[in-house]
Amino acid sequence: MKSVDYLNWSLLVFHELDSTYESSKQLDILLESFTTSFVDNKTDFKRVYMSNKTLSGIILNSNENLEELVKFVRKTNPKIPIVVLTENCSSNIPLQILNSINLVINIFEDSISFLAGQIELEIERYLEAIKPVFFGKLIDYTQKFKYPWHTPGHAGGLMFMTNPIGKMMFDFYGENTLRSDLSISVPELGSLLDDEGPVKDAESNSARVFSADKTYYILNGTSSVNQVIWKGRVTKDNLAFVDRNCHKSLNYGMVITEAIPMYMIPRRNSLGIIGPVKLNEFTKEYINKIIEDNSKLTDEQKKQKIKMSALTNSTYDGLCYNVNKIKETLNNNVENLHFDEAWYAYAKFHPIYKDHYAMTESDNFIEHPPIFASHSTHKLLGAFSQASMLHVKDGTKDKVDFVVFDEAYLMYGSTSPQYSMIASLDVSTAMMDFSGKELMNETILNAIHFRKRIAKLNKEYASFNQWFFSLWQPEKVLYNGILTNFEDVPDKYLLENQSCWTLDTDNNWHGFNDIEKNYVMLDPIKLTLKCPGLKVNGEYEDIGIPASILSNYIIDRGVVNEKTDTYSLLFLHSIGTTITKQEALIKVLMDFKKDFDKNTPLVEIFPDLVNSYPEKYSNKGLKDHCLDMHKYIIESKLLELMDKAFQIIPKQELTPTEASREVFRGNIEHVPVKDCMNRVAGVIVVPYPPGIPVLMGGEKIDENSKSILDFLLAREEFERVFPGYFSDIHGVEAFIDNDGVRRFHTMVIKN
Repeated sequence: MKSVDYLNWSLLVFHELDSTYESSKQLDILLESFTTSFVDNKTDFKRVYMSNKTLSGIILNSNENLEELVKFVRKTNPKIPIVVLTENCSSNIPLQILNSINLVINIFEDSISFLAGQIELEIERYLEAIKPVFFGKLIDYTQKFKYPWHTPGHAGGLMFMTNPIGKMMFDFYGENTLRSDLSISVPELGSLLDDEGPVKDAESNSARVFSADKTYYILNGTSSVNQVIWKGRVTKDNLAFVDRNCHKSLNYGMVITEAIPMYMIPRRNSLGIIGPVKLNEFTKEYINKIIEDNSKLTDEQKKQKIKMSALTNSTYDGLCYNVNKIKETLNNNVENLHFDEAWYAYAKFHPIYKDHYAMTESDNFIEHPPIFASHSTHKLLGAFSQASMLHVKDGTKDKVDFVVFDEAYLMYGSTSPQYSMIASLDVSTAMMDFSGKELMNETILNAIHFRKRIAKLNKEYASFNQWFFSLWQPEKVLYNGILTNFEDVPDKYLLENQSCWTLDTDNNWHGFNDIEKNYVMLDPIKLTLKCPGLKVNGEYEDIGIPASILSNYIIDRGVVNEKTDTYSLLFLHSIGTTITKQEALIKVLMDFKKDFDKNTPLVEIFPDLVNSYPEKYSNKGLKDHCLDMHKYIIESKLLELMDKAFQIIPKQELTPTEASREVFRGNIEHVPVKDCMNRVAGVIVVPYPPGIPVLMGGEKIDENSKSILDFLLAREEFERVFPGYFSDIHGVEAFIDNDGVRRFHTMVIKN
């Protein structure tokens, strides 16, 4: 039982107390060679079973509860061996139960050693069956105890054991981690780049599980996934039709491929949350118009079909498109369709997301071009950081030549892949295949509970005329034909009905106008927390709590959010989020409210901030600080300027590739942003939040796009007024100029 001993897994034994002494004695003898956990009632059985994921088998010595317990186990684990002990014949066991168990044993009818061997065999079969394709082979290989005379240089950790610093690392990561760090010199494990052996088998299994025609493992993050897709399908002077809300890696993909971009402009609501692209922007008429209006295109180029269209599916705040509607609209208008689903790899595993993910299996009769999906399997599934997947669904008519596409893959693949990362992709696949729906069921249900909890707390505080935080979510849901308060709708209904989460014009809790029917939904596990200060209709409130202040507060108290906007914070309610974790967040939000209401001195809340900028923040309380910043945001019209900036697509003087070429030739100037009028951007300028380019390399700031300059200068001034709250703007650096003033600088093309 090498694998059992190695994994140190145990049997869960349900043993009724009213069993005969002889039966109990025989059972003890039977199980003496196994690691066991004994329970004597069904409540404890269910608790131990659900909390212990290192069970190798179930032993049931029960007549009264047999059917209930078997059904309970099989609901979550169809493979774990279930052994029923009986002193009678199996004819007393219902047929349905007999079909669901592995062994029926009468402990008085054979030798104990033989019966123990039977159980042992079932356990070994089970553990072998659940081993993922690649990870299983990796475990097997490391247990062969071979001497490595190949890379990597640490030789399974031996190098680290020669030095106290290295020994520290060896002890921290553990021997298995280092012994399994191997090289392509190990033929038993196959080759990532040659698409062979266990690696190939693992990728093929992932394709099956994620409903793709082909899946690639990529070990340099989804940025590389995106660039592989574009390199494999797009080349110089091809037309690209891209969501302006796309990730930087897609913008770099256009640079690398020398594509000519045209942009879809996503909606924005008054909270600054990025919404969906309008469905009519995918129509042939709209696409033809933007092609015709592009002055950079020659007449010959204007005759081209769009080579690639790319769309972010599941936006930062969790808005997800009905992919079938997009397929139908874009099918004859583009040659390739790419969904960047970096934050959305789990969608396939729960029916609430039906039709709203790239590899959807529903309505496969809809004609569509080749579809590509990027998954950051490490973000919200169980892969290691940088481990991602590229999924391909062939077109209904046009097919992908994978031999050609592989060449793009090889350009971005390392000949020294990290085998633990490959294993993590394999394991993530196997976990979701094994119990993906159950995992997502529990995750979504827990997220619903949290959403309801916040909604109830908000209303409870409101009953005392006090403020509290809220979540960006439906306030009311149509339930039994009646609009019902979200927190009063049964959990099961919210869990099973997509309509509860679909954005609708008639029930405009979301703040986007003219939303198409059944076009976009809110992901239940993406939690956007709204701070007081700004209503969804754009009206400012008297009490305002800028989210950056709240974010700093909760981080200092051990709670870290994913994204911070002006008046909202994003939290990811991922698989494994516990009630304890939820309560920790709620507690810190309530603590913030207490400190705000008491106007606790900032020196107690943010001592480092006060010590760094005493002239600004000394003798201020938390409430003073929040209201000062809130007032400034209103008076400076910062949000209004941001909104205008992101509604403009500046004139394209150079393609992104041409601009990049000028940068690397050194044909650029580093200039203050204030001096960028009538200049052409050398690099992408991306403010966070919202994480959307205001400028692409090659775009010009002129009178028509002056609102972009106004916004950047407003952000610059904000940082001077509130030092310590510095922006994250890619493509912009802040320096203290010769006059002592802190200013934004960027790269522009020399005139």
